[in-house]
Amino acid sequence: MDLYEYQAKELFAAHGVPVLPGRTVETAEEARAAAAEIGTAVVVKAQVKTGGRGKAGGVKLAETPDEAQEKAGAILGMDIKGHTVHQVLVTEASDIAEEYYFSFLLDRSNRTFLAMCSAEGGMEIEQLAVERPDALARVPIDAIAGVDRAKAAEIVAQGKIPAAVADQAADVIVKLWETFVAEDATLVEVNPLVRDPQDKVVALDGKVTLDGNAAFRHPGHADLVDERTEDPLEAKAKAKDLNYVKLDGEVGIIGNGAGLVMSTLDVVAYAGEKHGGVKPANFLDIGGGASAEVMAAGLDVILGDPGVKSVFVNVFGGITACDAVATGIVEALKILGDAATKPLVVRLDGNNVVEGRRILDEANHPLVTQVGTMDDAADKAAELAAAGA
Repeated sequence: MDLYEYQAKELFAAHGVPVLPGRTVETAEEARAAAAEIGTAVVVKAQVKTGGRGKAGGVKLAETPDEAQEKAGAILGMDIKGHTVHQVLVTEASDIAEEYYFSFLLDRSNRTFLAMCSAEGGMEIEQLAVERPDALARVPIDAIAGVDRAKAAEIVAQGKIPAAVADQAADVIVKLWETFVAEDATLVEVNPLVRDPQDKVVALDGKVTLDGNAAFRHPGHADLVDERTEDPLEAKAKAKDLNYVKLDGEVGIIGNGAGLVMSTLDVVAYAGEKHGGVKPANFLDIGGGASAEVMAAGLDVILGDPGVKSVFVNVFGGITACDAVATGIVEALKILGDAATKPLVVRLDGNNVVEGRRILDEANHPLVTQVGTMDDAADKAAELAAAGA
């Protein structure tokens, strides 16, 4: 789960990372009150989960409360890369002497954690990495050893942070590591980490991604979800404990096991090229629990997507045998009743496949077509989707 800037900075502050005071508001009038409360020049910042806010006009300096109200009124409701601005952060303006970059992230390719640090912050880090890779230090972090004061000093040195603020920067890095570990994050980023004219180091911005797999350890993280920006289908699937991701396509996908579902997305995309370019509409992994209730919940979510024109159920029976899956499909269609209106292509293989196919044949549901192989089933699902488009 990605956090808004203000949420990231609240987590930073809770772990001792220096941030500037501010308030998040949803109206221009509230922005004026927040600026008056802060009592200095402020920056009004759009709260959206995407980069490029400044270039889009979503970050404005305001010298007075009246100006803060005016700037907030202009920013609220803006569309920034497809994200509507529902709230702005009104925060104390800072004099900036220098801007640095720092992050901790999960380095999946090398199966470790990585610290990235540069004395050249403020710009888009992707641009810096391409244009001047030597200016961006990449320091692997041992998950067991973590980041102590000595390791933080090493990161600061490799990032070429000036000696005048090296100790402060190292202290901040230790606290950011504490944030990263304590909150089960996969990304903690500060850009810019600034040095002010008094040589104080402050996290002027913040980006945090939390690991959803660790949510059971952090019940408070649920309060960080902004339901206004959640996809309603993904929210519905989440409420049903389904592993679902919405995509932009026409063929709904249900499978058991993440690897099989990912392969199914590929074969459907390939098959769709022959049928008008139809594509997968979602990722949905029901795991080993293909009960009638789970299958019904999955179908209910997928059929609720108006873009879906057909559904491909692709199951390889293992711990959950194919006969149990077939029974789940039949019972799920009974549960859904008239809500089930789109064709289902079912491919079963593996444990008890003969019995599973017999159950579906006997049910003889008008929406269900059985196909023997994964490639042929993908082709049929794509054909039906194209016909229903």
